Amino acid sequence: MPVLETMTGTRVVAAPEALDAARWSEGAVVLRLAPDDVFAIGVGEIEVADEDAIIVAEAGFMGVWLDADELSHQVVPHIEWPLTLTRPALVQGLIAGVPAKLWLEDDRALLLCAAAYARELADRLG
Repeated sequence: MPVLETMTGTRVVAAPEALDAARWSEGAVVLRLAPDDVFAIGVGEIEVADEDAIIVAEAGFMGVWLDADELSHQVVPHIEWPLTLTRPALVQGLIAGVPAKLWLEDDRALLLCAAAYARELADRLG
């Protein structure tokens, strides 16, 4: 299993409609964690039309990019729920019994979890 590393990014908490219309830098990976909460990786500039938006640096997640083979052989056997075939997609649930997220793209996936759970997840995926 590849090593989980700190995933630095930007956390944006704002009105859902403001996040729907937000503009992100090209190439950013934007993970909609909840209707009013986004974690974005690789963001240079953000335009969010919500004067009450909270935009802060975030380093509380750890993760690793996986190719399709690594995903299917090292992670999928530890998931008890079906992966969506739609891509890109963010899916969340227990992976090896640990709360985690998967950002699924056509040719790769990002395995992500709260930093507090990273060691446990890595150990269980072994």
